[in-house]
Amino acid sequence: MTDASPQIGRRPYRPVIVGVIPGQSPRVVQEAASYARLHDAPLLVTHVDITRFVSYEDPDGYVHTAPINLDAVPSEALAAQMRDEVTRSLAGVDVPWTLELLVGDPAMALKDVAEKTDARLIVVGTRKRGIGESIREFFTGSVGARLAHRQPRPILVVPLGEPARDDEDLWPGA
Repeated sequence: MTDASPQIGRRPYRPVIVGVIPGQSPRVVQEAASYARLHDAPLLVTHVDITRFVSYEDPDGYVHTAPINLDAVPSEALAAQMRDEVTRSLAGVDVPWTLELLVGDPAMALKDVAEKTDARLIVVGTRKRGIGESIREFFTGSVGARLAHRQPRPILVVPLGEPARDDEDLWPGA
């Protein structure tokens, strides 16, 4: 395991990138690790904090951020939580990985880091089903779909939970 750090200088070259959120199924990270092993590539685990935005960037590349909500979870606590979740998800998996915290729009942040690292693949999970998630997806769109239309790398979308039945309404009440 590589020490998790949001420092730009420590980004791996040609990684498999996986986007994660707190409490997400470990399956997403495990699938990404499988592809990283298959390609003999490092795994770059990324979390995009949508509660923060880039306020400015120094000439040396250091990014200063500010919270949208002043009551938001501090970045240090979020980094520790994400590091612990990824460590548990990858227990017994022999693949080098790094954690990087990004801010802003998830699709655009993942696209940017993929371009900067010349990523081999981007892995994301599906959203949970439900009316709240359906409304959110209606307004913001699917991260996987937005990535597929805005950059040239392959995208792997890992289903979370049980798949819907063929006759099940995916967006009830919408």
